[in-house]
Amino acid sequence: MHIGFLTPEYPHPSLSPSGGLGTSIKNLAVKLVASGVKVTVFVVFQNQEKTFEDHSVKIKSIKLKKHRFFGWYKERKRIQHLILKEINKESIDIIEAPDWTGISAFMKFSVPLIIRLNGSDGYFCKLENRKQKFKNFVFEKTALKNADEIVSVSTFTGMMTKKIFGLKNDIQTIHNSIDVDQFLPNNSEINNGQILYFGTIIRKKGVLELAKSFNLVVEKNNNANLLLVGKDAIDIFTKVSTIQLFYDLLSPKARVSVTHLQEVPYHEIKSYIQHANVVVLPSFAEAFPMTWLETLAMEKPLVSSNIGWANELMVGDTTGFTVNPRNHEEFASKIIELLENPKLCKSFGEAGRLRVIENFSAQKITNQNIEFYKSVINE
Repeated sequence: MHIGFLTPEYPHPSLSPSGGLGTSIKNLAVKLVASGVKVTVFVVFQNQEKTFEDHSVKIKSIKLKKHRFFGWYKERKRIQHLILKEINKESIDIIEAPDWTGISAFMKFSVPLIIRLNGSDGYFCKLENRKQKFKNFVFEKTALKNADEIVSVSTFTGMMTKKIFGLKNDIQTIHNSIDVDQFLPNNSEINNGQILYFGTIIRKKGVLELAKSFNLVVEKNNNANLLLVGKDAIDIFTKVSTIQLFYDLLSPKARVSVTHLQEVPYHEIKSYIQHANVVVLPSFAEAFPMTWLETLAMEKPLVSSNIGWANELMVGDTTGFTVNPRNHEEFASKIIELLENPKLCKSFGEAGRLRVIENFSAQKITNQNIEFYKSVINE
């Protein structure tokens, strides 16, 4: 079996910066290869043409080409042509693409096309209560309608996507996974009082609500300090820096207890998780976030949002606390409770890792994907 992935991002130094989408694809690709499946990843809209191997996964970096007219259509058809050549040459059985901005819209392949729902632009616009660009809606709906099969990383995302785009498809859920042998617990050097947020500094991930909650935390715990690790984003509504909006919301006392580190290499993030006392991820808009899986796998107590997908990953009051991020007093009180209760941190951490091992470990989810691919090929 040979699986081809079409994606705009993939974590590797030779490619453009990647986020959670690229990480989830890489996790699956590497485990598929380890299970005897051949994998080729087509990473599009890049700065260079290059073919190389990474963990025995074949990577084809496809450089973005400019077109004078109808570039959105011509570039997709050019990419389609390149992938079709590789399908014929290497006997690829399936092409898989994500839903984000309809990357596979107007493409037709000689093998089945699977779209995996990691959260489309339409999905995130719905969760953020903002209007989607008409062009993006058309692209995403066209791509979804043309897919032979659709699979979702969470049941919540699948249900929402069906409703937004009026789909009739049955959508199977296969959650994201994590290599529990790579994300291991190590609580020997915890920075007491340190609260960690990691991910893009952006409104939809609840960081502005976190500022208001942290104001309440420092009033009751003088040792509390907040570390933000992630790149800043221009706010979708105000068109200014989100980190600046964040700092503007802080009280003077809270401001001196906040540190922001710009985007760090992916392999370094484990060190920041390891040293944290408590992790906070108050997001409003996710599908099945890798950051949450990484936190739980490393036995860290997590205070997260309680929205939709959260109930498929977290078990409230067992693997951590789940709270509406807009409830600043409750969110703050849960952080304080964990900072002051090492036994509860240990209990949540151990339960979180056990849940990941039993439900979202890489090998378990890889096997589910292999069976899914086989069923598509047999059809």
